[in-house]
Amino acid sequence: MPSPIRRLPPFAVGCAVVALTTALTGPAWADPAPSFRTLLERIGASPSAAEADALLEAAEARVRQARVRPNSTAALEAENAFGSGPFSGYDNAETTLSLTQDLELWGRRGARVEVARAEAGTASLRRDQAVVDAAGRLALAYAEAEAAERRFALAEEALSLTIADARAALVLVEEGREPMLRGIQAESEAAAARATRDEAQAERDAAFARLTAVAMLPAPVTSIVDSLLDDAPTRTAIEAAPGAPAVRVAEAEREAAERRIAVERVRARPDVSASVGVRRYEAEDATALTFGISMPLPLFDRNRGNIDAAQAEFRAADARLAGARQEAEADGQAAVARLNASVSRVAAADAGVTSSEEAYRLSRIGFEAGRISQLELRGTRAALITARNAAVDARLARVRAEIDLARLQARAPFGGGQ
Repeated sequence: MPSPIRRLPPFAVGCAVVALTTALTGPAWADPAPSFRTLLERIGASPSAAEADALLEAAEARVRQARVRPNSTAALEAENAFGSGPFSGYDNAETTLSLTQDLELWGRRGARVEVARAEAGTASLRRDQAVVDAAGRLALAYAEAEAAERRFALAEEALSLTIADARAALVLVEEGREPMLRGIQAESEAAAARATRDEAQAERDAAFARLTAVAMLPAPVTSIVDSLLDDAPTRTAIEAAPGAPAVRVAEAEREAAERRIAVERVRARPDVSASVGVRRYEAEDATALTFGISMPLPLFDRNRGNIDAAQAEFRAADARLAGARQEAEADGQAAVARLNASVSRVAAADAGVTSSEEAYRLSRIGFEAGRISQLELRGTRAALITARNAAVDARLARVRAEIDLARLQARAPFGGGQ
């Protein structure tokens, strides 16, 4: 009775190896992206930075507007005209031309200007924070693209190793030193490695597309030459948590809220206006000056609601500032700890890669000599692939830790200027 399991003919083995080797061939990606520091020089043109710049310009324009005095009011009045009896025409009319000016007493204008200045200061800090955040997003997109490119290269290398192991297994099957099942398992592993490689390629292309968008590049990114993953962190300690951008913005918001209280208190006082004019008496063919002062009587509206609202907003801003300081202190300590841990993790991952490479080399020699089984070879190869990917993950984690620390220190990551 013929055996249900047949050996693969040598031609079929050769075709399988050629087909798997062809899987390694992909499109050429040769055009490199600019370095991270080159891209960082253009960060001021990012949409978020441009938006923050526009908001700062608007706040500065409001400061200029707050300094402007209110316009005078011109009035022309005619009395005792076009009525009945002696007032039937315009001969006995009294015509008055007057000019009224708001005096802005009680420091009304100064309080208004101070609030506008405080809001402009907040907008300036938000602009700085937007630039720092944009630099952090750029660094993360750059590092993720580089990590995806490395993972793709590792997947290609893993596929190459798997194909080499499959070729060796098929040779042993042909020589009768291994059962047919080992050849089938080897081909299955090679197919799985190819699928992993295709997935890594898709992730690399997606990461390149994101970097192209974040960096606002005119042409798609196709490769990365300048490494960011291998850059060492610039600092390992945070100087002062209270200097974090979120704290500085909260302080500016608290100051603006405090000055709004002064504005509302000034508004509770009477708005005094002075007027001066000229009156013409048609009947006497004479003129006379008129002048006066007017002010509303604070009988009903004393602006208490707006004052109370401004005081409540100040208390809310004060609470936000306290919370921001607490969070900045905790985040600063956590960022330093994560950065130090990530540095140790990178060193450990690199040592693991070295050990795994040596273990796989020895396993391959033993497998070809027939002293080690395919299962053991598969295990050392999987450990090597895992170790190399872990080294990429460790470097990406170190980049993220540096970005977090740089954000708390109000600077661009990796030594970039703000």
